[in-house]
Formats: sequence, structure tokens, C-alpha cells
Amino acid sequence: MIRKLKSGEFRLYSRKKDASTGKRRNLGTFATREKAEQHERAVQYFKRRG
Repeated sequence: MIRKLKSGEFRLYSRKKDASTGKRRNLGTFATREKAEQHERAVQYFKRRG
């Protein structure tokens, strides 16, 4: 899940909420949406092969 911040950057959040905090885990902040989407694909890939 990608959200745009007030600063103009994009932040990647986990899809599920963290059980301990009740919030979504921050998976990185990126200058462009394209970079955030690229990282999201990488995260999905390694989730299955880690």
C-alpha cells in the first residue's frame, strides 16, 4: 500500500496491520511513486523466497 506524504514523497506500508501496534508497518520512503512500486514488487518477491 503506497501513500503520498505531505512532503511529496511516497511511503510503502505493509498490507496487514501490525498485531502489536495496530498500525501498518513502514516498508520505506521513496522520492517517486515508481520507485515505491518497484520496491513493493521486490518485497512481494522476497516474501515468497526468504
